[in-house]
Amino acid sequence: VFAFPALLSAIMITAIFGPGAVNAIIAIGIFNIPVFARVARAGALAIWSREFILAARAAGKGMTRITVEHILPNIATLLLVQGTIQFALGILAEAGLSYVGLGAQPPMPSWGRMLFDAQTRMVTAPWMAIFPGMAIIVTVLGLNLLG
Repeated sequence: VFAFPALLSAIMITAIFGPGAVNAIIAIGIFNIPVFARVARAGALAIWSREFILAARAAGKGMTRITVEHILPNIATLLLVQGTIQFALGILAEAGLSYVGLGAQPPMPSWGRMLFDAQTRMVTAPWMAIFPGMAIIVTVLGLNLLG
């Protein structure tokens, strides 16, 4: 899954299954799952050999209990940061798919579709492109700063 660029694969999936918000969300989501799995696994492996995990295993706690009580709380911040980054990238991907006509279809609003519709009116009405573009920038920047 990591061998193919996520946005190109999302374009391919939405082109095969048809344009629409649901297909775009599924296509973007498919490529976010392995990223979370990789981050969670790396964080869990780093914690798994620490002393408090060894003490919990020596105390007779099961794997499920150790995971819930010790591993998940310690990787929650990693997953939160990764979640905000992936959400910001998802917004950019959806805007890109909508811009090329493979994302949300009218009358459903989408910042990418608004930018596409505004490109023919840039000379006479530049605010039609400025506001959706600024909304994308502020949202993505805010999510990156939050994470």
